[in-house]
Amino acid sequence: MKTYKIACIPGDGIGKEVIPAGELVLQALANKSKTFQFAFSHFGWGGDWYREHGEMMPADGLDALRPMDAILFGSAGDPDIPDHITLWGLRLKICQGFDQYANVRPTRILPGIDAPLKRCTPKDLDWVIVRENSEGEYAGVGGRAHQGHPIEVATDVSMMTRAGVERIMRYAFKLAQSRPRKLLTVVTKSNAQRHAMVMWDEIAVQISKEFPDVKWDKELVDAATARMVNRPATLDTLVATNLHADILSDLAAALAGSLGIAPTGNIDPERRYPSMFEPIHGSAFDIMGKGLANPVGTFWSCVMLLEHLGEKEAANALMAAIEKVTGNPALHTGDLGGNATTDQVTKAVCAELS
Repeated sequence: MKTYKIACIPGDGIGKEVIPAGELVLQALANKSKTFQFAFSHFGWGGDWYREHGEMMPADGLDALRPMDAILFGSAGDPDIPDHITLWGLRLKICQGFDQYANVRPTRILPGIDAPLKRCTPKDLDWVIVRENSEGEYAGVGGRAHQGHPIEVATDVSMMTRAGVERIMRYAFKLAQSRPRKLLTVVTKSNAQRHAMVMWDEIAVQISKEFPDVKWDKELVDAATARMVNRPATLDTLVATNLHADILSDLAAALAGSLGIAPTGNIDPERRYPSMFEPIHGSAFDIMGKGLANPVGTFWSCVMLLEHLGEKEAANALMAAIEKVTGNPALHTGDLGGNATTDQVTKAVCAELS
């Protein structure tokens, strides 16, 4: 029997509630399986760790994660700690440290969810957004000088490399090729950003020749937001830079009903390092500790984790259980207009699996 080593990092806020829920669901799958089991390792990194140790995670934390088969991550964000410290000190340290350069965010309208778009059926909104996750606007290049003086200057440099753009474009085209519609939209802003984004466009043309069966088009990022609202059925797979996809994927989740249901995979496609899976909803300190968090985003992230491990049958079973539960309005949490608790949704999914 295979044993998959899973690192669990709840992080901050409601991450401490939804990650244990994710563990319960994964364990329910393992209890039924005759071919695999999980060995969970727990890491208490995040805001509380920072208050005690002055850092979001230990300097050698990546070494502890390296032997793992996958990482299940909650959120990074604490109202008492500046956001750039929480994000760069934990989540981005892992993403960049393990070169998880493909951030993959599927979005669709799940059964039973009343999405806000009029005249938009579930078949019209079924997208995957591929986000370049290692450079671009979040490369971390820049600095500040002359702080506190009138001549103070601060820079954040969007760094794009040919190697980085080629590999994310190739990943996106390959993913689009694997989907029924074989359709890709390359999101850009090359009309205003005339150097890096022009290279982005040129590389898209270059990589497209490797995938003649993929139909693709190009859309300016501002126009892409309007297209997502007005013509959702014209989209399928999208690829965008770190910042652009960050924004578009939040819009996509809202259009599908809630940020609480949206999953993410931070993927190292070459499998040199463990990949990391997380809900996109953030730490949500306003509902922390109240048992109100929607765990569906975590469960769907677990589906992606299972797919990455090659456990397709288990992934399908979990997705079917999620859809059965979202199809019941009595099991909708507050973000979906209901009154269900984290515990009730978790128990319902586990019951479906067993």
